[in-house]
Amino acid sequence: MTQYAFHLDGGKCTGCKTCQVACKETYKLPVNNLYRRVYNYQGGSWKPTEAGHYVPDGVFGYFVSLSCNHCTDPACVANCPTGAMQKDEETGIVWTDHDVCIGCQTCETACPYNAPKLGEEEGYMLKCDMCRGEVATGGKPICVIGCPMRALDWGPLDDMVAKYGEGDIEVEPLPQDTTGPNLILTPHPKAQKSGSGTGAVVNLEEEL
Repeated sequence: MTQYAFHLDGGKCTGCKTCQVACKETYKLPVNNLYRRVYNYQGGSWKPTEAGHYVPDGVFGYFVSLSCNHCTDPACVANCPTGAMQKDEETGIVWTDHDVCIGCQTCETACPYNAPKLGEEEGYMLKCDMCRGEVATGGKPICVIGCPMRALDWGPLDDMVAKYGEGDIEVEPLPQDTTGPNLILTPHPKAQKSGSGTGAVVNLEEEL
């Protein structure tokens, strides 16, 4: 099996959301459903000086563009009661069989990355399938093509590791690794470790 993976360079991502918008427009996703989400993580504070001005005190901020990570041990597949969530044996892509899915949202609850979402009008779960139709014909995922800063890349996992190194998936606001996500994340220089961060996601609700 050739396991495909995404790469994200956190130092290059500007939070422009072109990846997010390109995906949403291509797949005509319903309101409140995104296959890829760009998180804005910020922290720190401002402290007063003797002159009455305010200066930054450990202020930081960075972006994390996240889709389904097509995990090596996907919790959505392991917990799906109907077998609708499947991991392709040739590509490692995790996809949803909409003919079998009953929209019970068990996968959404199980996924540590909050990837699957219920399509309320459709009646089944929706999530990133790594543009498997494009991939099958020799193309690349839409989000990767659309990224103007080339912060996103994609290819066989071994190639991504050889090109970018192992990376570090355990950075805020992502959880600790329990499913073997196939995302090679090169953290932003100010990225904080998962579970120990002092910042918060500051996106507006409608942005996620």
